[in-house]
Formats: sequence, structure tokens, C-alpha cells
Amino acid sequence: MSVFRQDQDLRYSWVCNPGQTWLCDVREGMSDHDVLASSALENSIEIKRRVLANAEPVRFEFLHESARTVRWYDIQLDVDRDENGEVSGILGTSIDITERKRREDTLKTLLRELSHRSKNLLAIIQSLASQTARHSLTVPEFLVRFRGRIQSLSYSQDIVTDTNWRGAQLDELINLQVERYAPDGNQQIKSNVAAVYLSPTASLHVGLALHELAVNAASYGSLSVPGGQVEITTEFETIEDHRDLALIWKESHGPRVRQNRDPRFGTATLERIVPNAVGGTAKLTHEPDGVLYRLVIPDAQFELTNETSGH
Repeated sequence: MSVFRQDQDLRYSWVCNPGQTWLCDVREGMSDHDVLASSALENSIEIKRRVLANAEPVRFEFLHESARTVRWYDIQLDVDRDENGEVSGILGTSIDITERKRREDTLKTLLRELSHRSKNLLAIIQSLASQTARHSLTVPEFLVRFRGRIQSLSYSQDIVTDTNWRGAQLDELINLQVERYAPDGNQQIKSNVAAVYLSPTASLHVGLALHELAVNAASYGSLSVPGGQVEITTEFETIEDHRDLALIWKESHGPRVRQNRDPRFGTATLERIVPNAVGGTAKLTHEPDGVLYRLVIPDAQFELTNETSGH
């Protein structure tokens, strides 16, 4: 804390403990014209004159910019009186609050980011609710499907949050969304994917796609029978100056796909919602012994980490 006094003409009488603050160059007889830049000068003089006129304390913050630094200060002013009780000048204190202001700015930025991401998440939920309702014949059917999809979003969101919104590692997303649907555990799922971090948007939507595929496989496909398998792989596609990532889900040794099977399972999510959200493309086909799904994720939605991971 620095302490200073100015007379009724707003000339400095003394300064105590100026340190490296805006008061460090103040000498007796100087005024604010000698120490403050024009951006802070007018406001400071106006406030001090008001203190002298009203004889009431005032507290304010001001930004001091110099060629070396930009600092924030908390200023408190009150009148100084002589032995007769007459106003003879101003007493003031100055506290450097730069770090506090930086924390406040960081918090505001985080809150804006949180608001933005919350709105995005709500938009995803709204779209899921609409699509689920459109392809559900009964309320119980809607509730089961919608709850599963919301739970999938929640799992992916946990990963994204744990990485400070950097995103999610693809193999972790697969472990979280798929393996709990395999009755025989890892024996039914073969994963050999590139070590990439998906963006937050891609993480949520790829997680949804994996959830839809896993639920279908556990209900009707390869994960519904002993010996059925799911193979999840990735490969890179170079198109012009882009190196996109293709995520491939392939089922085998499952029940033979019926021609009259229910076509409603997650088709909208897999073929429209997910690829549109990540700016990529997708193709869903029903092979004789299971589903084949290929999702192309643009390079803007992921970043490479180390080496290929598999289990």
C-alpha cells in the first residue's frame, strides 16, 4: 500500500512507500499532470475535486499505463483537515490490484466459454430429443432411448471436462462408450485406433455414434451373441491439403441381418447428426453378419498425440 497527500491545489505534499507503483516518480510540488497519462488524468482530477467539495470519502479503480507496464490500482481518498477542522487537502491510499483484475478477466472469459459450451450442449440435447421422439412409437420406448443417449453425452462430457475442455482421446472414448456393452468383455472388441485427441465437439458426437453402434450391436448385432466381434479401426485419408481421419466400425460373426429389420436404430444420429456436427461424412451399411460404419472426421476436429493404440 502507498499513502499520499495532496493540498487543495492538488499538488503532492508527500508520498509514503511508493515502491514501483504509479507514485514512484512523484516529488513534492508535483501535480497529477506530471505523473498520469491523459487517459487517467481527467477522471482522477474530477474525483479529487469532488472529494474536496463534498468532504466525503471516495473509492475507485484506475488503469495506469506506462511504457513499461499496465497496472490496476484501488484508490481510496478522503479529506485531510487542519487543527481547526478545515479541509486542507486530500489523503489517499493506493493498492496494486493487477493480479486480482487478471483473475477477474480470466473468470469472465471462462464463464463466457462455459455459457457458449452449455448452449451447444443444450442444442445437442434438443436435437436428440427431437430425433428420438420422431423414431419412437411409444413413450416408454422414447424414454429408454433418450436416457441412453443422454447418459452417453454425460460420459463423454466427463472426459472432456477432465482435460480442461481440450477434448477426449479416441481410445478412452471407445473404452467408455463401447466395452460395457460387451458380455464377454475385451474378447469381443478389437480396437486399433490412431492416438488422437478429438475436439470437444467431435468428442461428444463421436461418443454418441459409438453409443448408438454399441447399443444396436448389443441388442441385435455382434455383441448379442457369443463369439460375435466388433473391430474398431482408423485410417487417414489425404484429400488435397487435408489429412482426415476415418473411424471404422465393423461387426462380424453376429446374427445374420434380416432384410425386414427395424431401420430406426440411430440412423439419423449416425448418418446426419454426427457427420454434420463434425463437418465430415458418414456411411452406414448392413453387411450379412453385422453393421459396417465409416465416419470421416476432418483434420480440424482432432490432433495427433503419440503412436497408435490398440487392445
